[in-house]
Amino acid sequence: MEKIALIDLGSNTARLVIYDVVDSSFFVVSEERREPVRLGETESDGSLKQTRIMQAIATLKAFKEICTIKHVDKILAVATAAVRRASNQRMFLSDIYNATGIRVTVVSEDEEANYVYQGVVNSMDIPRGLIMEIGGGSTKFVYYNRRTILHTHIFEFGAVTLSNMFVTADKTPEQCSDDMVEYVRRQLEQVEWFKEVDPETQLIGVGGSCRNLARIVRRVKKYPLDMVHNFPINVEDFNYVYNMVRTLDLDKKRRIKGISSARADVFPSALAVIKAFVDYMGYTRIVTGGCGLREGVMFNYIVPQTIERPISDTLGYSLQCLARHMGVDVHHAEQTFNLCVQLFKQLRVLHKFPRAYVRVLRVCALLHDIGSTFKFYNHAKHTSYMILNSNLWGISHKDIVFAALVTDVYNKEEINLSEWAKYDVLLTPEDVEAVRKLAVILRLAIALDFGERCAVSELQCDVLGDSVIMKTEVDGDATLELNAANSVALDFKKVFKKNLEIL
Repeated sequence: MEKIALIDLGSNTARLVIYDVVDSSFFVVSEERREPVRLGETESDGSLKQTRIMQAIATLKAFKEICTIKHVDKILAVATAAVRRASNQRMFLSDIYNATGIRVTVVSEDEEANYVYQGVVNSMDIPRGLIMEIGGGSTKFVYYNRRTILHTHIFEFGAVTLSNMFVTADKTPEQCSDDMVEYVRRQLEQVEWFKEVDPETQLIGVGGSCRNLARIVRRVKKYPLDMVHNFPINVEDFNYVYNMVRTLDLDKKRRIKGISSARADVFPSALAVIKAFVDYMGYTRIVTGGCGLREGVMFNYIVPQTIERPISDTLGYSLQCLARHMGVDVHHAEQTFNLCVQLFKQLRVLHKFPRAYVRVLRVCALLHDIGSTFKFYNHAKHTSYMILNSNLWGISHKDIVFAALVTDVYNKEEINLSEWAKYDVLLTPEDVEAVRKLAVILRLAIALDFGERCAVSELQCDVLGDSVIMKTEVDGDATLELNAANSVALDFKKVFKKNLEIL
């Protein structure tokens, strides 16, 4: 397994992320470190401050040592706005190389916007989006439709630079925020294509400040999932956080759970950018993206074909990545899903579920064995936990919860409804019955490939009176599979109110 380290030298923070590369096409995070470097705080002549240079070099030395300890095969290092604009850029990059041996690539504005776009479009199932990424030294907007970039714009202000421009000792926090919002609004008015954005376009917030915002909103709302990616933030909840944070002094900001200590002083500046934009554009919701520039760099490096053709099936890619990383028998998992789809279609006259539930079954089928990698006994329980904390791409939080509950239920005789209470913000009472029925479909599919040899290839279900007659097309001896499927007949009758006969 190859290990790739990516160093992102931003205007506010330096990050080290170590990825395990799985089967040459997938990558998962195995280590992460971040340190505040504040390269965006420059001298009056536009050069990087010597104190910040020394801090950045010390940080990269530490990162290099971690890479050595973790047996990293290759280090990729990129720098963004602060280094891009620095008048002493060459000297800084030379000092880094002489001190650490790390070659840092300074990405252009267009490259940076494209990396952010690649990170988002390959990890979110949003066909038409407007990406907003607030960095320390710049703010990027990328408007795309059907995996094609329509417009980009990069403003030369970010959370750090706005703070440097407007925060002074003789102004209250409210005055600073109001001044920043007004300044950003005037800048937004100069971008003509903002007026052409389709009203159905979803606003996607990425970057550290947006993730911090999502964490705070989650805590305020007592949201049941510890998951930022694909988390929706209503503008009412954003305004609550904005009005709360901008009135607090720095010490109180640092005590807010969800704000990283390295970002607490500039966080209000990032919120001011969001405030100006959502008010100007009339957005009522922000979808948080957990992937951005770093993931874009990795997609370009590990899966270079995504440069021209982004991944069309983000959920499928994410499921394959997790399954392969956990050592799941992917061939068996895919056959289980194939059987799930056949059962879902054949039994539609009984369950009457919309096709959208196939997405839930896909997660259940592809990942139903991952709990066994921890412990065989109660493996469905462990699978459920892993799905709940998987941070899967291309799927809603509700469907993730749904899939986790289905995998937890499929080998239980009774459902503990009290365990579900904390998810009532995502699920409805009608979902309880749906979980029961999907769990039985999953059990049947797993049973029909019990030998993990694709012995049962095709199904035909006929609903006749009080019975369902299931005819199976088999390849060779399928005694194990049919016996396992017959053991599900009692549960089938409980939820579908029909006898099951398997031929």
